[in-house]
Amino acid sequence: MSNGRDMFKGATNNPAYEPRYSEIATFMRCPHKPDLKDVDIAIVGIPFDEATGTRPGARFGPRALRDASIMTRQIHHVTRFNPYDSCRVADGGDIRFNHIHNVEGCHTDITSYVAGLVERGITPLFAGGDHSVTYPIVRAIGAERPVAIVHFDAHSDTVGEVRGSKFHHGCPFYLGVEEGFMVPEKIIQIGIRGTQNFADQWDYPKDKGFRVVFIEEVYELGIQGVIDEIHRVVGDMPVYLSFDIDAIDPAFAPGTGTPEIGGLLSREAQQILRGCRGLDIVGADLVEVSPQWDPSDSTALIGATLMYEILCLLAEARLARVSRGSAP
Repeated sequence: MSNGRDMFKGATNNPAYEPRYSEIATFMRCPHKPDLKDVDIAIVGIPFDEATGTRPGARFGPRALRDASIMTRQIHHVTRFNPYDSCRVADGGDIRFNHIHNVEGCHTDITSYVAGLVERGITPLFAGGDHSVTYPIVRAIGAERPVAIVHFDAHSDTVGEVRGSKFHHGCPFYLGVEEGFMVPEKIIQIGIRGTQNFADQWDYPKDKGFRVVFIEEVYELGIQGVIDEIHRVVGDMPVYLSFDIDAIDPAFAPGTGTPEIGGLLSREAQQILRGCRGLDIVGADLVEVSPQWDPSDSTALIGATLMYEILCLLAEARLARVSRGSAP
């Protein structure tokens, strides 16, 4: 009789081969391949929080998510899908910055890096980092064809210039629409809540045609209703998925820069993400994990587990594109 370890012998891209507590931490114990040779899906850290407003620390998010992700296994317990069977998944390391204290310069570095992934046909999953990083990521992914957006957050992140700068963690979806690489009528935002100083953060997405599902409507619609809305809004367009950890109620995920009470439960986030199966998801991020605000590390564990859910979505979407003869 073979034991569980025997079945992994010879695996070249199997994160279960080594014990969880050994070796240098990588995302989900995947191989560390900064050159990304022979990689289908790259999980990449963006240790950046220069665009944060109140509570910094998201620069340590990728490291915390790597450490927490050792708890993830391979096979999804609901779908029985194993993303490592179908795709070559690797930890690509962290994006390196040439302009570490210049927000616009760092955004340029991110766009340049992501453009290289797009050129090589690599599907990216990013770990932030503050939410400003979504803007330069999608600027590269949507350069040839604008994308739809599925956005989980407590905030709509559609603020314009703040204190003399348009580059901050409340700007990504404003800039993406204004610069034309996000399609406003194909953006759905889920879990929005909390007070604001100015109503324009709510008015802008409404005026531009976003579908904004405030947290109260999440509970009116129910989980399946939210899933149905996601599919209705984005249709068959290429989709970028962005998950700000503050979409989760801070009772469960306090380790973030701008917590807002009354958010999603972790299981609700999992259910909605699983309902995104079938979408043409071409890239994703999970952002705003600030580990120093959470001594329990539950925020990082939730974030890493949601990243596994997103990884499964990316792998299934990539398989679907390959099967229909589209570019991966």
